[in-house]
Amino acid sequence: MQTVHVPLEGRAYDIRIGEGLIGRAGQEIAPLLSRPRVAVITDETVAALHLDALRAGLAGADIEMVALALPPGEATKGWEQFSRAVEWLIEQKVERRDMVLAFGGGVIGDLAGFAAAVLRRGVRFVQVPTTLLAQVDSSVGGKTGINSPLGKNLIGAFHQPSLVLADIGILGTLTARDFLAGYGEVVKYGLLGDAEFFEWLEANGPALAAGDMAARAYAVRRSCEMKAEIVVRDETEQGDRALLNLGHTFCHALEAATGYSDRLLHGEGVAIGCALAFELSARMGLCAQEEPSRVRAHLAEMGMKKDLADIPGDLPGTEALIGLMAQDKKVLDGKLRFILARGIGRAFVTSEVDREALRAVLDEALAAR
Repeated sequence: MQTVHVPLEGRAYDIRIGEGLIGRAGQEIAPLLSRPRVAVITDETVAALHLDALRAGLAGADIEMVALALPPGEATKGWEQFSRAVEWLIEQKVERRDMVLAFGGGVIGDLAGFAAAVLRRGVRFVQVPTTLLAQVDSSVGGKTGINSPLGKNLIGAFHQPSLVLADIGILGTLTARDFLAGYGEVVKYGLLGDAEFFEWLEANGPALAAGDMAARAYAVRRSCEMKAEIVVRDETEQGDRALLNLGHTFCHALEAATGYSDRLLHGEGVAIGCALAFELSARMGLCAQEEPSRVRAHLAEMGMKKDLADIPGDLPGTEALIGLMAQDKKVLDGKLRFILARGIGRAFVTSEVDREALRAVLDEALAAR
């Protein structure tokens, strides 16, 4: 087992990474509890596959568990299921000193974390992420929330977990598509700030996808290390933390355009968004044209979505997509902030985006569909 420490003053916590962590969840969580009881929020897919194992892992430390399973999918991350979760926690008489456990992918982690943040003005919670995307990104850093019909993650709170248990053994139960969607977030870390990590992924990505546990452990650990470093510098996204949104301005617009459906998974949108961000950077003269080509080549080698042409069904036009981007959380003083790059591993945040270059990139990407 490996540990990444997140040293936030007064809210420090550990990310544990390894195989078999669900089976030892009780001994990991027990030291944090004021009474031996946890309230678990999960989804129906994860519950069917893994809830008995979690129950047994908690029972090993004599911890009682109550659980609520919500429908799977991005559509759950809205007011209806959020209200259901909060009311259920109240019905279960969860107190301020109790612990909520988020057991699932990014949707459940975000929703359960937000429910914990607002319940009794703040209850502690533990993240037990079950997807690669959640293990390397959404479970770390304290961003919680739900979607609005007007945009993704527009309703939420910063609420840090007390512990993250990333059981990489559980990743073997993911579909190939879900695993590769999570890999989109792993690639993002190399692209935004660690060229050596991106080179490592170019060499080891296929083995990682094929099930190499040592490679999976390293990729999860390095991603968590990078995110933790940025979160400690900028917990509430006043500056550097926006770097973690590389690819997300495009991604969130594409998710809205596809109705938050399984036409486009979040990590797939991130991968396409990273390729588009590098294309825009090259068009603006910030980096060489070889850089976006290299990004797309690696995504292609991994069998991932890399272009708008890879999204099934209709998409709105360029101006409509730019309109969806304008609803992004990163808009500041009415100006849309983009994360662009001077090369692989050299991302930066800017509001100075050439709108004609942006239109040209989207026009070309849409024309290639």
